[in-house]
Amino acid sequence: MRPASDRHRARLLSTVRHLPIFVDVAGAPTLVVGGGVVAARKVARLRWVGAIVTVIAPAAEPQVNEQAAQGGIRLVDREFQPSDVAGMRVVIAATGDRAVNLEVARAAREAGILVNVVDDAELSGFILPAIVDRSPLVVAISSSGVAPMLATAVRAQLEIFLDHSWGQLARFAQKWRPIIRRSRAGVAGRRKFYEWLLEGPVARAVRAGQTKQANRLIVKALAEPAALPRGFVSLVGAGPGDPGLLTLHALRALQRADVILADKLVGPEIRALARREAEFIDVGKSPGGQGESQARIHELLVLHARRGRQVVRLKGGDPLIFGRGGEEAQCLVQHGIAFEIVPGISAANACAAYAGIPLTHRDHAQTLHLVTAHCARSVDRIDWAGLAHRGQTLAVYMGVATAALVRDRLLAAHVPAATPAAIIENGTLPHQRVVITDLGKLADAVGEHAIESPALLIIGEVATLGRELAWFGTIPGDGFRKTA
Repeated sequence: MRPASDRHRARLLSTVRHLPIFVDVAGAPTLVVGGGVVAARKVARLRWVGAIVTVIAPAAEPQVNEQAAQGGIRLVDREFQPSDVAGMRVVIAATGDRAVNLEVARAAREAGILVNVVDDAELSGFILPAIVDRSPLVVAISSSGVAPMLATAVRAQLEIFLDHSWGQLARFAQKWRPIIRRSRAGVAGRRKFYEWLLEGPVARAVRAGQTKQANRLIVKALAEPAALPRGFVSLVGAGPGDPGLLTLHALRALQRADVILADKLVGPEIRALARREAEFIDVGKSPGGQGESQARIHELLVLHARRGRQVVRLKGGDPLIFGRGGEEAQCLVQHGIAFEIVPGISAANACAAYAGIPLTHRDHAQTLHLVTAHCARSVDRIDWAGLAHRGQTLAVYMGVATAALVRDRLLAAHVPAATPAAIIENGTLPHQRVVITDLGKLADAVGEHAIESPALLIIGEVATLGRELAWFGTIPGDGFRKTA
């Protein structure tokens, strides 16, 4: 009986036939047999990596003829002959005729040349993978030829998560590689340094276009080999609630977080997207003012960052729109802690969209004002007279408890009581509710429908469009609307 290791190797060999490799064909002669659309795509890929391409086909598509006319490729207008493979680095058969493809594959194999037959893994000596190009970083995906569309689907996912900044980072690391090798003699030391370089403040500086700062960080780290500071804070906007509105940058921050300081308005669906090992700390405030003080939030941000942790401050909406993200960023600057700001889709933008209400409209509103009215003191700080002009939209954050004050201040500023108004509760979520009323009835509508936070008030002519443009649920007329 064969040893277990041999049996395991045999199982692997039965499922994995292709060794993933990258072949250097820059400046090398390559051959494509066929002149159709598929062949044109293979020609483009070979030229992308700098190969010298010969195409043999009795008839060719216009894009192939055009490349030949421009001198980009050599086009031979005839049928394939076995001697055509001589001297080639790689050969690709893309004729659509299996008999011809078989002849090409046989000639290449006999000459010891790598050959690919399009959509025929059995005849192929190598497979062209689906590619994510973040040059010089290149990711190749293969299904061993059994399910090409699966490889394409995986590529689509990777295209989302591997943004183009990875190419910038790869070029930056390439520049520093010789110096890092000289200063870090052992493999373990180099690995630790690269982990810091690729995941820490250097990578963030490169992605932010701050190359000089990235260079300074590396110089400092190489001069102090024992210290590789990694503490970092991401001020992240989680959007209004629908997890589908979370940005890719926000998702990446959640995936690398060690600790997350989250507002109460961030729902469980978004929290579930974070790294499983991340520690969650609830620091949000309720409408009554209960919860962690802002000073305590600052303390926690500094404390965890100084412990070398990746910290995410997770806020509903956008961190810089009534989210006190500016204060937190100032605190981090004062304590010398590196940070980034990841914008989120604001509540006004998203909730209005889900209610079918455009915040600006050529016929109804040329300006937009965002105000917060979570308490009487904040209400009294607003220039209501400046908001009394026609052709404006007023979006009021945290205005449920003070709806009567908002109404009274606007009426006192001579805004007509018949001005349309909308109340959006739990905007973008499955249990969203929308009430369309007018300014004079605003406070009564809040009480009548038992509206609770979080809710957004929209006051202005555009509010009436919520009836016409409703798409998220149904609305029979004035008053309560809920999603289907």
